Amino acid sequence: MATSQRYDLLNKRLERFTRMLHGLGEGDVRALHRTRVASRRLREILPVLELDPDVARHLGRRLRKVTERLGVVRELDVLAQLVEELQDSGRYEPETVGRVGMSIAEARAKARDRLFAKLPTGEFRRIANKLEKVADDLREHKKSSRGWQWALEARLTHRATTLKHAMLEAGAMYLPERLHAVRIALKKFRYALEVSAEATGAPSSKDIQTLKRGQDVLGRLHDLQILIDRVRQLQAAVETPDLTLWRNIDALTTTLENDCRRLHARFMRLQPSVRAVCDRVNRQKVAGSSRRLAAG
Repeated sequence: MATSQRYDLLNKRLERFTRMLHGLGEGDVRALHRTRVASRRLREILPVLELDPDVARHLGRRLRKVTERLGVVRELDVLAQLVEELQDSGRYEPETVGRVGMSIAEARAKARDRLFAKLPTGEFRRIANKLEKVADDLREHKKSSRGWQWALEARLTHRATTLKHAMLEAGAMYLPERLHAVRIALKKFRYALEVSAEATGAPSSKDIQTLKRGQDVLGRLHDLQILIDRVRQLQAAVETPDLTLWRNIDALTTTLENDCRRLHARFMRLQPSVRAVCDRVNRQKVAGSSRRLAAG
């Protein structure tokens, strides 16, 4: 199977980014999430395309700004969905969940206003136009060295090593901050592995699915942790002592924390499979380096 060249790798991710912009301007929740994911995938590919360093850095900074600003709103969108789940489950005292929901709804509305005040939809279009020019240049100049593929290999092994180190640091204890570091490292490794699979023409591998399962579990755990923080903030903001409300909030927090621990246990069962993916990538890197040395 033919390998995907630099233009193909960039253009595929750029098309995903631009396809979502119409829905983003209309306030579509799914479009916002997919635009953010697309911006992350674009950031992953830029450093290995052999672009002018200044161009790559400039675009990388602008995309990082997009990712971060969208992330604030996306987080609140997810919290609103979680609150709906809590309400539908019937497991929790309705007034308490309702208060949490109102607090999140207010913060969500303000975050959306700030997003489009500081990052209007026109800015997304301008970034897309810049990237289209870069893609056009890559298409016109198809010849390139093997350097970008070696850079991709190096980036992939770096992502694998970073993830293994993060999992080692997290250990077996339920430590939210360290698990957050694992989640971020896992996400970056998955995106890098996707790029590598496309660049070599490899079919979508089970390894990517393994990473996605781990990412989904840690993502859900992280969302619940953020919700717990919001609930505690609400509790601290209660001006008049209300023992019933405090007890209900404590009960809600305890249940959410137990859910987090169950998710942590699920990830611990997945962790050996995730570590095995990291080890396979590192072995392939060593094997590839040995072949190049032998050929040289």
